Amino acid sequence: MRLCSTCESRKIKHCLIIFSIFMFKPTIGLEVHAELKTKSKMFCGCVNDPHASEPNINTCPVCLAHPGSLPVANYEAVKSVLIFGTAVNGTLANFSEFDRKNYFYPDIPKAYQISQYAFPFISGGELSGVKLTRVHLEEDTARSQHDKGDYSLVDFNRAGVPLMELVTEPVIHDAKTAGDFARELQLTLRTLGISDANMEKGEMRVEANISISDTEELGTKVEVKNLNSFKSVEAAIAFEIERQTSILQNNGQIQQETRGWDEIHGKTFTQRSKETAKDYRYFPDPDLPKLVTTEIPAFIQSRLKEQLPELPQNKRSKYNVIGLTSNQIETILQSAILDKYFAELFILAKENHKVLLMATNYLLTDLTPGIAGKEAVKILSPEHFYELMVVLEQKKITSRVAKDLIIENAETDVDLITLITERQLFSNFDDDKLTELVRTIIADNPAVVNEYKSGKFASLQFLLGQAMKITRGVADPKTLKTIFEAELL
Repeated sequence: MRLCSTCESRKIKHCLIIFSIFMFKPTIGLEVHAELKTKSKMFCGCVNDPHASEPNINTCPVCLAHPGSLPVANYEAVKSVLIFGTAVNGTLANFSEFDRKNYFYPDIPKAYQISQYAFPFISGGELSGVKLTRVHLEEDTARSQHDKGDYSLVDFNRAGVPLMELVTEPVIHDAKTAGDFARELQLTLRTLGISDANMEKGEMRVEANISISDTEELGTKVEVKNLNSFKSVEAAIAFEIERQTSILQNNGQIQQETRGWDEIHGKTFTQRSKETAKDYRYFPDPDLPKLVTTEIPAFIQSRLKEQLPELPQNKRSKYNVIGLTSNQIETILQSAILDKYFAELFILAKENHKVLLMATNYLLTDLTPGIAGKEAVKILSPEHFYELMVVLEQKKITSRVAKDLIIENAETDVDLITLITERQLFSNFDDDKLTELVRTIIADNPAVVNEYKSGKFASLQFLLGQAMKITRGVADPKTLKTIFEAELL
């Protein structure tokens, strides 16, 4: 069989891509910005609400850069960064300061951004197996809107919002690892309660620095900015690896530049040449005091560790031990309400792993639809749900009874054990009683029994139906089926 020219060229391209994986080594570092969940902005008392429906409502002379206005640091934002640094085992600074990062753009009315350069609050640390370079604090910019025809508008509600910037070491070598890191970062920020980190709202923005090299030295770095979804992060990195590899294969040179991501066409595009630190002319902000915290690293970090909630990786290890699957664990962790609900179940169950595993299955398949997105309303409490799982595991009720009660009461916290008693749903049939019942049904239905014994095994469903009808649906169908099969041998 001979391939057509198009297929042949695709085959060759595919082979070249595979070959290039061994020739060129991609190296990726990430820069991630996350808006912090404080009541006020970073350097003024304006409400921290960048998504306000009315533009420019949360503004003042400080965040609008009126002459003579002076910034005052928001120490709740500083604490948030220190908490994050503690969670990732970073080193807290004993000296820090804010710097002016100079550049002119309409979303920066001062013509500089208050940021940090030489002395960040956090150095080092590690998250999801990726080593961190630094974590520092700065103010967010205003939001430019360019879809107004032949002019643009600027909304300053976001100007001055506390912004945590995290920089990783260049230790990532593929798109999936980068995406997984970003997902874990979002989950950690939410677990700590310091940021909602919704990428679609711009509360968490990822920038990827990508280089390709066929030696141990790093290649020319290309930055892809403002990736607003995990899918975009992975797709943009994968595209850049292929684009840069193709250039080097054809003896071209990679240009150091900043590129954007075209979601529609699935490719990056040139925005501008890449700036360096010298271009921003950093210098210490004279309006803000230095933060000399010689006594902080040991004392404060130990105090912060006491305040940390249980982190995602600890929960994974704990839940894995009891037998939960990776998919079950991630489903629970990715939902704040499920995470909290399951944590309470875990405490109630203590060492009763069998009941906890059963509860997980019912929680994710039957209870979740009733509680999803309902953090503000009354729902079936973990205590009542757990009690139901215990009597189910003891075979005092059937799975059908449990499912019906969960669906019926998912949004109303009631004592299900009392409800079962009132409705006479407890099964009073032990194995001896069920065996006696099965023998009676077999004796009363000889024709059906003959069909079953002649190979028509579907006939067993009729016999099971008779048993469930007599027991008013409270007998365990699996137990009945086992007894029927034994008696029909």
